[in-house]
Amino acid sequence: MNKLYRTIPKVDVVMGEPALKGLVYSPELIKRAVHLRIDNIRAGISQGTVSQSPDAATVSQDVARDIISIMESGLTGVINAAGVIVYTNMGRAPLCEEAVQAMAEAARGYSDLEYDLEQGRRGSRQNHIRPLTRACFGSEDALVVNNNAAAVLLILSSLASGKEVIVSRGELVEIGGSFRMPEVMTMSGAIMKEVGATNKTKLSDYENAISDNTGLIIKVHRSNFSIVGFSEEVEIRELSALAQKIGVPLYVDMGSGVPFDLAPYGIPGEWTIPGCLEYADVLSFSGDKVLGGPQAGIILGRSALVERMAKNPLHRALRIDKLAIASLGITLRLLAKGRHSEIPVLRMICESVDDVKARARRLKRLITRTKAQVIPTRAVVGGGSAPTKSFPSWGVCITTKSASGFHASLRKTNPAVVCRIEDDSLIFDMKTVDVSRIRDLADRINEVFS
Repeated sequence: MNKLYRTIPKVDVVMGEPALKGLVYSPELIKRAVHLRIDNIRAGISQGTVSQSPDAATVSQDVARDIISIMESGLTGVINAAGVIVYTNMGRAPLCEEAVQAMAEAARGYSDLEYDLEQGRRGSRQNHIRPLTRACFGSEDALVVNNNAAAVLLILSSLASGKEVIVSRGELVEIGGSFRMPEVMTMSGAIMKEVGATNKTKLSDYENAISDNTGLIIKVHRSNFSIVGFSEEVEIRELSALAQKIGVPLYVDMGSGVPFDLAPYGIPGEWTIPGCLEYADVLSFSGDKVLGGPQAGIILGRSALVERMAKNPLHRALRIDKLAIASLGITLRLLAKGRHSEIPVLRMICESVDDVKARARRLKRLITRTKAQVIPTRAVVGGGSAPTKSFPSWGVCITTKSASGFHASLRKTNPAVVCRIEDDSLIFDMKTVDVSRIRDLADRINEVFS
Protein backbone atom coordinates (compact mmCIF):
# COMPACT_ATOMS: atom_id res chain seq x y z
CA MET A 1 0.00 0.00 0.00
CA ASN A 2 2.87 2.38 0.77
CA LYS A 3 4.11 1.85 -2.78
CA LEU A 4 0.70 2.87 -4.08
CA TYR A 5 0.78 6.08 -2.08
CA ARG A 6 4.17 6.92 -3.58
CA THR A 7 2.69 6.63 -7.11
CA ILE A 8 0.21 9.45 -6.50
CA PRO A 9 1.34 12.41 -8.67
CA LYS A 10 2.49 15.51 -6.87
CA VAL A 11 0.34 18.64 -6.91
CA ASP A 12 2.92 20.80 -8.72
CA VAL A 13 3.32 18.19 -11.45
CA VAL A 14 -0.44 18.00 -12.00
CA MET A 15 -0.68 21.82 -12.03
CA GLY A 16 1.87 21.89 -14.88
CA GLU A 17 -0.16 19.62 -17.16
CA PRO A 18 -1.62 21.13 -20.39
CA ALA A 19 -5.22 20.25 -19.39
CA LEU A 20 -5.04 22.79 -16.56
CA LYS A 21 -2.94 25.41 -18.32
CA GLY A 22 -5.78 26.49 -20.54
CA LEU A 23 -8.31 27.04 -17.77
CA VAL A 24 -9.30 30.67 -17.20
CA TYR A 25 -9.87 30.29 -13.46
CA SER A 26 -7.54 31.40 -10.68
CA PRO A 27 -4.51 29.23 -9.77
CA GLU A 28 -5.81 29.05 -6.19
CA LEU A 29 -9.14 27.56 -7.31
CA ILE A 30 -7.43 25.05 -9.60
CA LYS A 31 -4.96 24.06 -6.90
CA ARG A 32 -7.79 23.41 -4.42
CA ALA A 33 -9.46 21.17 -6.99
CA VAL A 34 -6.20 19.25 -7.53
CA HIS A 35 -5.77 18.75 -3.78
CA LEU A 36 -9.35 17.47 -3.53
CA ARG A 37 -8.86 15.00 -6.38
CA ILE A 38 -5.59 13.71 -4.90
CA ASP A 39 -7.19 13.40 -1.45
CA ASN A 40 -9.91 11.27 -3.04
CA ILE A 41 -7.29 9.03 -4.66
CA ARG A 42 -5.51 8.67 -1.31
CA ALA A 43 -8.80 7.80 0.40
CA GLY A 44 -9.56 5.23 -2.31
CA ILE A 45 -6.20 3.53 -1.74
CA SER A 46 -6.83 3.48 2.00
CA GLN A 47 -10.27 1.90 1.51
CA GLY A 48 -9.03 -0.61 -1.05
CA THR A 49 -11.16 0.76 -3.91
CA VAL A 50 -8.18 2.13 -5.87
CA SER A 51 -5.59 -0.42 -6.96
CA GLN A 52 -3.49 1.89 -9.12
CA SER A 53 -3.06 5.65 -8.94
CA PRO A 54 -3.76 7.54 -12.18
CA ASP A 55 -0.87 9.50 -13.67
CA ALA A 56 -0.57 13.30 -13.62
CA ALA A 57 -2.12 13.74 -17.08
CA THR A 58 -5.20 11.71 -16.13
CA VAL A 59 -5.59 13.55 -12.82
CA SER A 60 -5.31 16.93 -14.56
CA GLN A 61 -7.96 15.94 -17.12
CA ASP A 62 -10.30 14.80 -14.35
CA VAL A 63 -9.73 18.04 -12.44
CA ALA A 64 -10.37 20.13 -15.56
CA ARG A 65 -13.67 18.32 -16.14
CA ASP A 66 -14.63 18.85 -12.48
CA ILE A 67 -13.88 22.57 -12.61
CA ILE A 68 -15.71 23.14 -15.89
CA SER A 69 -18.71 21.15 -14.67
CA ILE A 70 -18.98 23.21 -11.49
CA MET A 71 -18.00 26.66 -12.69
CA GLU A 72 -19.94 26.62 -15.95
CA SER A 73 -23.11 25.09 -14.54
CA GLY A 74 -26.23 27.18 -14.02
CA LEU A 75 -29.86 27.46 -14.96
CA THR A 76 -30.79 25.92 -18.31
CA GLY A 77 -33.62 27.40 -20.36
CA VAL A 78 -36.57 25.06 -20.82
CA ILE A 79 -39.48 25.04 -23.25
CA ASN A 80 -42.41 23.89 -21.15
CA ALA A 81 -44.58 21.72 -23.39
CA ALA A 82 -46.05 19.74 -20.50
CA GLY A 83 -49.29 21.71 -20.23
CA VAL A 84 -48.63 22.63 -16.59
CA ILE A 85 -48.88 26.42 -16.39
CA VAL A 86 -47.34 27.00 -12.96
CA TYR A 87 -44.68 24.29 -13.14
CA THR A 88 -43.00 24.51 -9.72
CA ASN A 89 -39.87 22.57 -10.70
CA MET A 90 -39.34 24.80 -13.73
CA GLY A 91 -39.51 28.12 -11.91
CA ARG A 92 -43.26 28.64 -11.52
CA ALA A 93 -44.59 31.81 -13.15
CA PRO A 94 -42.81 33.28 -16.20
CA LEU A 95 -42.75 37.06 -15.87
CA CYS A 96 -44.08 39.59 -18.34
CA GLU A 97 -41.50 41.56 -20.32
CA GLU A 98 -42.26 44.77 -18.42
CA ALA A 99 -41.56 43.04 -15.09
CA VAL A 100 -38.29 41.62 -16.45
CA GLN A 101 -37.23 45.11 -17.54
CA ALA A 102 -38.10 46.51 -14.10
CA MET A 103 -35.90 43.84 -12.47
CA ALA A 104 -33.02 44.65 -14.79
CA GLU A 105 -33.34 48.37 -14.06
CA ALA A 106 -33.37 47.71 -10.30
CA ALA A 107 -30.30 45.47 -10.60
CA ARG A 108 -28.36 47.83 -12.85
CA GLY A 109 -27.74 50.62 -10.37
CA TYR A 110 -28.64 52.27 -7.09
CA SER A 111 -32.21 53.05 -6.00
CA ASP A 112 -34.14 54.47 -3.08
CA LEU A 113 -34.84 50.94 -1.77
CA GLU A 114 -34.42 51.96 1.87
CA TYR A 115 -33.78 55.67 1.51
CA ASP A 116 -36.39 58.41 1.91
CA LEU A 117 -35.42 60.94 -0.79
CA GLU A 118 -37.75 63.61 0.57
CA GLN A 119 -36.55 63.40 4.18
CA GLY A 120 -32.95 62.52 3.35
CA ARG A 121 -32.84 59.61 5.79
CA ARG A 122 -33.35 55.86 6.06
CA GLY A 123 -36.67 54.55 4.74
CA SER A 124 -38.38 51.18 4.45
CA ARG A 125 -38.37 48.89 1.43
CA GLN A 126 -41.96 48.00 2.26
CA ASN A 127 -42.95 51.57 1.32
CA HIS A 128 -42.39 50.62 -2.33
CA ILE A 129 -44.71 47.61 -2.29
CA ARG A 130 -46.92 47.67 0.82
CA PRO A 131 -49.28 50.54 -0.19
CA LEU A 132 -49.54 49.18 -3.74
CA THR A 133 -50.40 45.69 -2.52
CA ARG A 134 -52.94 47.08 -0.07
CA ALA A 135 -54.62 49.15 -2.79
CA CYS A 136 -54.57 46.38 -5.39
CA PHE A 137 -56.52 43.95 -3.22
CA GLY A 138 -58.57 46.38 -1.12
CA SER A 139 -57.04 45.10 2.09
CA GLU A 140 -56.82 47.08 5.33
CA ASP A 141 -53.07 46.45 5.33
CA ALA A 142 -50.43 44.37 3.59
CA LEU A 143 -46.89 43.07 3.97
CA VAL A 144 -44.70 41.26 1.43
CA VAL A 145 -41.96 38.76 2.32
CA ASN A 146 -39.70 36.30 0.51
CA ASN A 147 -42.26 33.54 -0.22
CA ASN A 148 -45.46 32.07 1.21
CA ALA A 149 -43.59 29.65 3.47
CA ALA A 150 -41.93 32.72 5.01
CA ALA A 151 -45.33 34.38 5.32
CA VAL A 152 -46.75 31.38 7.18
CA LEU A 153 -43.79 31.34 9.58
CA LEU A 154 -43.97 35.10 10.21
CA ILE A 155 -47.74 35.06 10.80
CA LEU A 156 -47.61 32.16 13.25
CA SER A 157 -44.60 33.61 15.08
CA SER A 158 -46.20 37.06 15.36
CA LEU A 159 -49.74 36.06 16.29
CA ALA A 160 -49.53 32.70 18.02
CA SER A 161 -46.12 32.08 19.60
CA GLY A 162 -46.80 30.20 22.85
CA LYS A 163 -50.48 29.98 21.92
CA GLU A 164 -52.61 27.14 20.57
CA VAL A 165 -53.45 27.15 16.86
CA ILE A 166 -56.54 25.14 15.92
CA VAL A 167 -56.24 23.35 12.57
CA SER A 168 -58.07 20.49 10.86
CA ARG A 169 -56.20 17.18 10.52
CA GLY A 170 -57.24 17.16 6.88
CA GLU A 171 -55.23 20.33 6.30
CA LEU A 172 -51.87 19.37 7.82
CA VAL A 173 -50.30 19.52 4.40
CA GLU A 174 -46.88 18.70 3.05
CA ILE A 175 -45.95 20.36 -0.23
CA GLY A 176 -42.80 20.31 -2.37
CA GLY A 177 -39.46 20.36 -0.61
CA SER A 178 -40.89 18.58 2.47
CA PHE A 179 -42.58 21.76 3.68
CA ARG A 180 -44.91 20.51 6.44
CA MET A 181 -47.37 22.66 8.31
CA PRO A 182 -46.82 20.90 11.71
CA GLU A 183 -43.06 21.49 11.55
CA VAL A 184 -43.48 25.15 10.64
CA MET A 185 -45.83 25.59 13.59
CA THR A 186 -43.24 24.09 15.92
CA MET A 187 -40.53 26.37 14.53
CA SER A 188 -42.76 29.42 14.99
CA GLY A 189 -43.34 28.66 18.67
CA ALA A 190 -47.05 28.03 18.13
CA ILE A 191 -48.74 25.02 19.71
CA MET A 192 -50.64 22.97 17.15
CA LYS A 193 -54.07 21.68 18.18
CA GLU A 194 -55.41 19.20 15.64
CA VAL A 195 -59.15 18.71 15.32
CA GLY A 196 -61.44 16.40 13.38
CA ALA A 197 -60.42 13.45 11.24
CA THR A 198 -58.49 13.33 7.99
CA ASN A 199 -61.65 13.16 5.89
CA LYS A 200 -64.15 14.93 8.14
CA THR A 201 -63.92 18.03 10.29
CA LYS A 202 -67.01 19.74 11.70
CA LEU A 203 -67.57 23.14 13.25
CA SER A 204 -68.15 21.45 16.60
CA ASP A 205 -64.60 20.05 16.43
CA TYR A 206 -63.23 23.59 16.37
CA GLU A 207 -65.63 24.73 19.09
CA ASN A 208 -64.63 21.87 21.40
CA ALA A 209 -60.92 22.69 20.95
CA ILE A 210 -61.20 26.29 22.14
CA SER A 211 -59.38 27.07 25.39
CA ASP A 212 -58.06 30.07 27.30
CA ASN A 213 -54.79 29.60 25.39
CA THR A 214 -56.29 29.63 21.88
CA GLY A 215 -54.38 32.18 19.82
CA LEU A 216 -55.40 31.50 16.23
CA ILE A 217 -57.70 29.47 14.02
CA ILE A 218 -56.14 28.49 10.71
CA LYS A 219 -57.68 27.30 7.45
CA VAL A 220 -55.20 25.80 4.95
CA HIS A 221 -55.66 25.24 1.23
CA ARG A 222 -54.88 21.64 0.33
CA SER A 223 -52.15 22.19 -2.21
CA ASN A 224 -51.54 19.34 -4.67
CA PHE A 225 -54.27 17.02 -3.38
CA SER A 226 -57.98 16.83 -2.65
CA ILE A 227 -60.16 14.85 -0.24
CA VAL A 228 -63.29 13.55 -1.97
CA GLY A 229 -66.06 11.05 -1.25
CA PHE A 230 -67.07 10.59 2.39
CA SER A 231 -65.73 13.94 3.53
CA GLU A 232 -66.71 17.19 5.21
CA GLU A 233 -64.98 20.46 5.99
CA VAL A 234 -65.90 23.77 7.57
CA GLU A 235 -66.31 26.77 5.27
CA ILE A 236 -64.18 29.88 5.78
CA ARG A 237 -67.25 32.01 6.58
CA GLU A 238 -68.27 29.62 9.38
CA LEU A 239 -64.79 29.75 10.89
CA SER A 240 -64.86 33.53 10.61
CA ALA A 241 -68.05 33.70 12.68
CA LEU A 242 -66.54 31.39 15.31
CA ALA A 243 -63.29 33.38 15.45
CA GLN A 244 -65.20 36.64 15.93
CA LYS A 245 -67.31 35.05 18.63
CA ILE A 246 -64.31 33.98 20.72
CA GLY A 247 -62.14 37.00 19.85
CA VAL A 248 -59.21 35.34 18.06
CA PRO A 249 -57.98 35.93 14.50
CA LEU A 250 -58.79 33.62 11.59
CA TYR A 251 -55.81 33.04 9.31
CA VAL A 252 -56.32 31.61 5.83
CA ASP A 253 -53.25 30.13 4.12
CA MET A 254 -54.54 29.96 0.57
CA GLY A 255 -51.18 28.94 -0.91
CA SER A 256 -51.81 29.89 -4.52
CA GLY A 257 -53.23 33.39 -4.85
CA VAL A 258 -56.07 33.18 -7.36
CA PRO A 259 -56.95 36.84 -8.03
CA PHE A 260 -60.42 36.29 -9.49
CA ASP A 261 -63.00 33.58 -10.23
CA LEU A 262 -61.64 31.11 -12.79
CA ALA A 263 -64.99 29.37 -13.41
CA PRO A 264 -65.50 31.14 -16.78
CA TYR A 265 -62.22 29.54 -17.90
CA GLY A 266 -63.12 25.98 -16.91
CA ILE A 267 -61.75 25.98 -13.34
CA PRO A 268 -64.67 26.37 -10.91
CA GLY A 269 -64.70 26.32 -7.12
CA GLU A 270 -61.22 27.66 -6.37
CA TRP A 271 -60.55 29.97 -3.43
CA THR A 272 -60.03 33.56 -4.59
CA ILE A 273 -58.23 36.42 -2.88
CA PRO A 274 -61.38 38.60 -2.64
CA GLY A 275 -63.44 35.65 -1.37
CA CYS A 276 -60.94 34.77 1.36
CA LEU A 277 -60.31 38.39 2.31
CA GLU A 278 -64.02 38.88 2.97
CA TYR A 279 -63.86 36.55 5.98
CA ALA A 280 -60.20 36.19 7.03
CA ASP A 281 -58.47 38.45 9.55
CA VAL A 282 -55.16 37.50 7.92
CA LEU A 283 -54.53 35.89 4.54
CA SER A 284 -51.36 34.81 2.74
CA PHE A 285 -50.47 33.45 -0.69
CA SER A 286 -47.64 33.09 -3.19
CA GLY A 287 -46.76 35.81 -5.65
CA ASP A 288 -45.31 33.45 -8.27
CA LYS A 289 -48.23 31.10 -8.81
CA VAL A 290 -51.58 32.11 -10.33
CA LEU A 291 -50.89 35.78 -9.60
CA GLY A 292 -48.13 35.53 -12.20
CA GLY A 293 -45.45 37.56 -10.42
CA PRO A 294 -42.03 36.86 -8.88
CA GLN A 295 -41.30 34.73 -5.83
CA ALA A 296 -42.97 36.49 -2.91
CA GLY A 297 -45.20 35.82 0.07
CA ILE A 298 -48.09 38.29 0.18
CA ILE A 299 -49.84 38.94 3.49
CA LEU A 300 -53.15 40.80 3.66
CA GLY A 301 -55.26 41.57 6.71
CA ARG A 302 -56.21 43.79 9.57
CA SER A 303 -53.77 46.64 10.25
CA ALA A 304 -53.14 45.83 13.90
CA LEU A 305 -52.21 42.23 13.05
CA VAL A 306 -50.07 43.05 10.01
CA GLU A 307 -48.20 45.72 11.97
CA ARG A 308 -47.22 43.12 14.57
CA MET A 309 -45.65 41.09 11.76
CA ALA A 310 -43.85 44.14 10.36
CA LYS A 311 -42.27 44.77 13.79
CA ASN A 312 -41.29 41.13 14.37
CA PRO A 313 -37.45 40.76 14.18
CA LEU A 314 -38.05 37.67 12.04
CA HIS A 315 -39.42 39.97 9.34
CA ARG A 316 -35.91 41.17 8.46
CA ALA A 317 -34.70 37.61 7.86
CA LEU A 318 -37.66 36.94 5.58
CA ARG A 319 -37.80 40.27 3.75
CA ILE A 320 -38.39 40.62 0.03
CA ASP A 321 -35.46 41.72 -2.16
CA LYS A 322 -35.34 44.72 -4.49
CA LEU A 323 -35.66 42.69 -7.71
CA ALA A 324 -38.87 41.04 -6.51
CA ILE A 325 -40.23 44.41 -5.35
CA ALA A 326 -39.65 45.86 -8.82
CA SER A 327 -41.24 42.99 -10.74
CA LEU A 328 -44.11 42.43 -8.30
CA GLY A 329 -44.95 46.11 -8.51
CA ILE A 330 -45.35 45.85 -12.28
CA THR A 331 -47.46 42.69 -11.97
CA LEU A 332 -49.81 44.27 -9.42
CA ARG A 333 -50.26 47.41 -11.54
CA LEU A 334 -51.18 45.31 -14.59
CA LEU A 335 -53.61 43.33 -12.45
CA ALA A 336 -55.20 46.52 -11.09
CA LYS A 337 -55.62 47.85 -14.64
CA GLY A 338 -57.32 44.65 -15.76
CA ARG A 339 -54.52 43.95 -18.25
CA HIS A 340 -54.54 40.23 -17.49
CA SER A 341 -53.45 39.24 -20.99
CA GLU A 342 -50.06 40.87 -20.35
CA ILE A 343 -49.37 38.59 -17.36
CA PRO A 344 -48.23 35.26 -18.93
CA VAL A 345 -49.84 32.92 -16.36
CA LEU A 346 -53.20 34.69 -16.48
CA ARG A 347 -53.03 34.91 -20.27
CA MET A 348 -52.52 31.13 -20.52
CA ILE A 349 -55.40 30.45 -18.15
CA CYS A 350 -57.82 32.86 -19.81
CA GLU A 351 -56.94 32.56 -23.50
CA SER A 352 -59.24 31.04 -26.09
CA VAL A 353 -58.72 27.35 -26.77
CA ASP A 354 -58.79 28.24 -30.48
CA ASP A 355 -55.57 30.23 -30.01
CA VAL A 356 -53.92 27.16 -28.47
CA LYS A 357 -55.13 25.01 -31.38
CA ALA A 358 -53.63 27.48 -33.84
CA ARG A 359 -50.24 27.15 -32.13
CA ALA A 360 -50.51 23.35 -32.25
CA ARG A 361 -51.24 23.45 -35.99
CA ARG A 362 -48.27 25.73 -36.58
CA LEU A 363 -45.94 23.39 -34.65
CA LYS A 364 -47.16 20.39 -36.64
CA ARG A 365 -46.39 22.18 -39.91
CA LEU A 366 -42.83 22.87 -38.75
CA ILE A 367 -42.11 19.27 -37.69
CA THR A 368 -40.45 17.69 -40.73
CA ARG A 369 -38.43 14.76 -39.37
CA THR A 370 -41.23 12.57 -38.02
CA LYS A 371 -44.97 12.09 -38.24
CA ALA A 372 -47.09 14.23 -35.93
CA GLN A 373 -50.75 14.97 -35.42
CA VAL A 374 -52.74 17.71 -33.69
CA ILE A 375 -54.88 16.38 -30.83
CA PRO A 376 -57.13 17.78 -28.07
CA THR A 377 -55.51 17.63 -24.62
CA ARG A 378 -56.17 18.71 -21.03
CA ALA A 379 -53.92 21.27 -19.33
CA VAL A 380 -53.65 22.08 -15.61
CA VAL A 381 -52.86 25.19 -13.60
CA GLY A 382 -50.20 23.51 -11.41
CA GLY A 383 -48.42 24.98 -8.41
CA GLY A 384 -50.91 23.37 -6.03
CA SER A 385 -53.87 25.18 -7.58
CA ALA A 386 -56.99 23.25 -8.62
CA PRO A 387 -55.32 19.85 -8.00
CA THR A 388 -58.28 17.83 -9.35
CA LYS A 389 -59.24 20.10 -12.24
CA SER A 390 -58.04 20.37 -15.83
CA PHE A 391 -59.25 22.42 -18.76
CA PRO A 392 -59.30 22.06 -22.57
CA SER A 393 -56.13 22.51 -24.57
CA TRP A 394 -54.52 21.35 -27.80
CA GLY A 395 -51.21 19.72 -28.49
CA VAL A 396 -49.09 17.80 -30.97
CA CYS A 397 -48.70 14.04 -30.61
CA ILE A 398 -45.73 11.99 -31.83
CA THR A 399 -46.13 8.23 -31.44
CA THR A 400 -42.90 6.26 -31.07
CA LYS A 401 -41.70 3.01 -29.54
CA SER A 402 -39.00 4.91 -27.61
CA ALA A 403 -40.96 7.82 -26.10
CA SER A 404 -38.91 7.89 -22.90
CA GLY A 405 -35.63 7.78 -24.85
CA PHE A 406 -36.63 10.63 -27.14
CA HIS A 407 -37.87 12.61 -24.14
CA ALA A 408 -34.48 12.14 -22.48
CA SER A 409 -32.80 13.44 -25.66
CA LEU A 410 -35.13 16.44 -25.77
CA ARG A 411 -34.15 17.31 -22.21
CA LYS A 412 -30.50 17.50 -23.33
CA THR A 413 -31.09 20.01 -26.12
CA ASN A 414 -30.55 23.75 -25.76
CA PRO A 415 -33.04 25.01 -24.83
CA ALA A 416 -34.21 21.83 -23.16
CA VAL A 417 -37.71 20.55 -23.90
CA VAL A 418 -40.06 18.97 -21.36
CA CYS A 419 -43.30 17.43 -22.58
CA ARG A 420 -45.66 14.64 -21.47
CA ILE A 421 -45.54 10.92 -22.20
CA GLU A 422 -48.92 9.21 -22.59
CA ASP A 423 -48.96 5.54 -23.58
CA ASP A 424 -46.21 5.41 -26.23
CA SER A 425 -46.59 8.99 -27.37
CA LEU A 426 -44.88 12.31 -26.77
CA ILE A 427 -47.48 15.01 -26.15
CA PHE A 428 -46.41 18.62 -26.71
CA ASP A 429 -49.18 20.61 -25.00
CA MET A 430 -49.27 24.05 -26.56
CA LYS A 431 -51.12 25.70 -23.67
CA THR A 432 -47.74 26.47 -22.11
CA VAL A 433 -45.76 27.20 -25.29
CA ASP A 434 -45.69 30.85 -26.27
CA VAL A 435 -45.97 31.66 -29.95
CA SER A 436 -42.41 33.04 -29.86
CA ARG A 437 -41.04 29.59 -28.89
CA ILE A 438 -42.79 27.47 -31.55
CA ARG A 439 -39.90 27.63 -34.02
CA ASP A 440 -37.38 26.74 -31.28
CA LEU A 441 -39.54 23.81 -30.19
CA ALA A 442 -39.88 22.51 -33.75
CA ASP A 443 -36.12 22.80 -34.29
CA ARG A 444 -35.40 20.79 -31.16
CA ILE A 445 -37.89 18.07 -32.15
CA ASN A 446 -36.44 17.86 -35.67
CA GLU A 447 -32.93 17.74 -34.21
CA VAL A 448 -33.76 14.78 -31.95
CA PHE A 449 -35.67 12.85 -34.61
CA SER A 450 -33.19 13.46 -37.44
